[in-house]
Amino acid sequence: MRAIQITEFGGPEVLVLRELDDPEPPEGFVVLDVLAAGVNWADTHQAENSYLAAAELPLVPGGEVVGTTPEGKRVVALLNGGGYAERAIAHPSLMWEVPNGVSDAQALAVVLQGASAWHLLRTSAQLREGESVAVFAAAGGVGTIAVQLAKRFGAGRIIGLASSPEKRELATRLGADATVDSNADNLKEALIEANEGRHLDVILEMVGGDYLARDMTALAFGGRVAIIALKQGSKPAFDFSVFQRKDARMMGSRLRPRPIAEKARLVAAVRKAVWPLIEDGKVKPVIDRTFAFKDVAQAHAYLESGAHVGKVLLTMT
Repeated sequence: MRAIQITEFGGPEVLVLRELDDPEPPEGFVVLDVLAAGVNWADTHQAENSYLAAAELPLVPGGEVVGTTPEGKRVVALLNGGGYAERAIAHPSLMWEVPNGVSDAQALAVVLQGASAWHLLRTSAQLREGESVAVFAAAGGVGTIAVQLAKRFGAGRIIGLASSPEKRELATRLGADATVDSNADNLKEALIEANEGRHLDVILEMVGGDYLARDMTALAFGGRVAIIALKQGSKPAFDFSVFQRKDARMMGSRLRPRPIAEKARLVAAVRKAVWPLIEDGKVKPVIDRTFAFKDVAQAHAYLESGAHVGKVLLTMT
């Protein structure tokens, strides 16, 4: 089969198209014929070996695919890796059939990033009706879903953060009540002003680095920060006493790697809570670009440029 394999760590150039043996599924797993694969920040970090879990070479990246089962059903699946290939191994508890009215791209926008958005809002931050929430990278894959879900979950005020006017306009169309330039000089004041003079109940943090030190100070008493990504670094310098003074909490989250049983529970919850909203058109996945399988290095470079909005994916045909 054709697959994208990494044999050395580095940038997009280390993603090499090779001929590999078909994967052999362990007991209880199935092999999918891959139609499309999602491209995520975790994949770029794996290529660099800067992800939360150290990578082992050689590896085939890719944590989500749409493919067909041996019985011919079109399914979307979460994987532990190996998605950038013509065939991939999946566990039945981490996949479900895709209805005819839902495209491969829409399904891929929901399975990992939709699950992340739901998990951040419901499990990590435990957003309550009427609370304010700030969504960093509001035009990204997780952010575009998180803004829409926060609206559906009854958030009192949603503030979308993004780096360009076009991205902030998208956040507004998706349901943000106000937007903030994520590069604002005084981010704390900008967030409080966007929240009509009040500190924030919830912050969904997807940037990390020095942003953590700045946005923590915009938290309300009893506020929560839920972290899903640290694109600008995991070692910011800030005063942790802010959490004590504000009786605040900070939670980290990741979906992979994660024990199958735990991930299956999350997938079941997302299927029940989010998937019907996609089918009914109440939550609309934002699809940016589809790259050909052979152009995977371009796809990674595009994602790393920060120019994308919504979902980026690879198609195998």
